[in-house]
Amino acid sequence: MALGQARLSGNKISQAMSERSQSAFMSHEENEAADVDADIESAFRRCYGCFRPQDRCFCDKIPRINNRTNVLILQHRRERFHPFNTARIVHRALTNSSLIADYTRDLAAIPLNFPEQAGLLYPGPDTIPLENLLPNDRPQQLVIVDGTWHQAKTLVRDIPALRSLPRYALSPTSPGRYRIRREPTAEALSTLEATVSALQILEPDTPGLDKLTSVFDSMIEAQLASSVSHENWRKNTHRSGYGANIPRAIARDLNNVVVCYGESSQGGAGTSHHSKQLIYWVAQRIGTGEQFSCAIDSGKSLSQTMLDHLRLTPDDFSAAATPHSFEHRWHSFLNDTDSLVVYHPGTIDLLRAVTPLAHPCHVLKAVNFTSHRGNLEEILTSEEIVASEQTAPGRAGQRLAMAIALVQHLHQLANRHEVGSP
Repeated sequence: MALGQARLSGNKISQAMSERSQSAFMSHEENEAADVDADIESAFRRCYGCFRPQDRCFCDKIPRINNRTNVLILQHRRERFHPFNTARIVHRALTNSSLIADYTRDLAAIPLNFPEQAGLLYPGPDTIPLENLLPNDRPQQLVIVDGTWHQAKTLVRDIPALRSLPRYALSPTSPGRYRIRREPTAEALSTLEATVSALQILEPDTPGLDKLTSVFDSMIEAQLASSVSHENWRKNTHRSGYGANIPRAIARDLNNVVVCYGESSQGGAGTSHHSKQLIYWVAQRIGTGEQFSCAIDSGKSLSQTMLDHLRLTPDDFSAAATPHSFEHRWHSFLNDTDSLVVYHPGTIDLLRAVTPLAHPCHVLKAVNFTSHRGNLEEILTSEEIVASEQTAPGRAGQRLAMAIALVQHLHQLANRHEVGSP
């Protein structure tokens, strides 16, 4: 997904911002060359302006657009050097724009002092269509988040300053044109498309916006032409579904695969993984059916609301183990040859906060085997995967059963197609 980078004229970021965060503000001339060698290993030389291979550089085609609405792009750092990231193009084109690139937790720590008439361009419920705004109600600053759709969702959820902003939405009448990256829906727009569409609504008389769209189209056409054909590019086994990156631990043998799920003491929007504590852990070794379950004492009593959320009772925590005792019991359960499997990377963060990881761990959410997106239950529904009856109590037991069903499905899929990544 994509949504902007601006100069913040008339809206200086607080002097308390760390030097690291200040370095994330990039001028049009400096851009991102400074630490490219540390972040990217490339087999060929790249242009440090558009970060495309030098023989496919399109910097000279990017127009300079004197936009009036300030555009601020908050970019997830992992998108920073992606060769098809369009926020870079937007920032180079718009003279009244700024881009801050960092990890979510660091962006959340920056004191973002938005002007009074600032707004977030992000789809969802309770948003205001930009085209419905009266001239006096139009934002002076448009904030855009840039990253994959999952990263964008995390940025919006975990950056406190964004919660106070009104949210604006676009109403695209045609499919997005970003054919070289997968989008969640046909109407989903890239950062460049979203930014241009928004500015065409807010300041339709600004010249050059259509030229920026033309550069975007040219970039896509050039990339598709560099492949044997559009059809072959789409059939590339690394891009298609059906398990091109199914871990070998799942593809080869499930005897030593231990599927895990953990519950935390805190949850909800804006909660950092660093502030969560593991309070309930369940696991099952698929090959033998051996199970592990343990409640962990967090030092605080659990409310009835939390217990209802976990679908557990006070009795389930009456003999909760200390973190040290849990660590001992967990490592006693594991074999040297085991591999851990979780659905979400946050589960591993919870475990790592209690005990060092001594076994390889694989994240199911990172496996590219379906075009469907969503939580674990939605994935199982879309793929028509039926989980076995849960054998561990509570919500954790249900999630564990679903994760096991997904692992077994991926195992069958991998062997059917003879694929499997390290």
